Amino acid sequence: MTYAVKEIYLTLQGEGNHTGRAAVFMRFAGCNLWSGLERDRADAQCRFCDTDFVGVDGPGGGKFKTADALADAVADAWPKSARSKGKPYVICTGGEPLLQLDKPLIDAFHARGFEVGVETNGTIAAPDGIDWICVSPKADTTLVQTSGHELKLVYPQAEARTDPAHFERLSFQHFYLQPLDVIGDPAQTARHVASAAAYCLAHPLWRLSTQTHKLIGLP
Repeated sequence: MTYAVKEIYLTLQGEGNHTGRAAVFMRFAGCNLWSGLERDRADAQCRFCDTDFVGVDGPGGGKFKTADALADAVADAWPKSARSKGKPYVICTGGEPLLQLDKPLIDAFHARGFEVGVETNGTIAAPDGIDWICVSPKADTTLVQTSGHELKLVYPQAEARTDPAHFERLSFQHFYLQPLDVIGDPAQTARHVASAAAYCLAHPLWRLSTQTHKLIGLP
């Protein structure tokens, strides 16, 4: 298959369990919950996305005709210094990465020494072989991927099915609340941070995940 990729870049993971870890972010184009176009946001199943995943015009982006070609592009983004240590790590994100991430690509990453992580909305089952599965459920969707390593819930979402308690029975190793970032309204964002922190204090199964990359100016 041909893989459509918005961007590929080296950064530090800013959220969740791997916060602070160097990783190559490989962002697929496209999503099944929103077109990515502002004119469609009001009618989308996910209305609060703050990511540009439209097209293939970002740094390192493009259309890759084979899994090997895309895996090579990701490997080229990892530090090449002989003194560079640490397991290479690629985070497949989007949009919705499971629209495109498949076993041949996972195998190609592994062949180049990478651990493979995915950040998904959970509406599509993950293929075998992924080393770290992070599911971020969205309201009014059917959660298909109900197990993994990390569940990261954007909070608050108004619908009852996104109450954190609804997910506690699922098979995940870590549970995170991530305060909803309201673009252009820092006061409302601060209220969401306080609300998420209060929930974690009252329900210790949950941990707070903040978007540290935004705080320190990384992409």
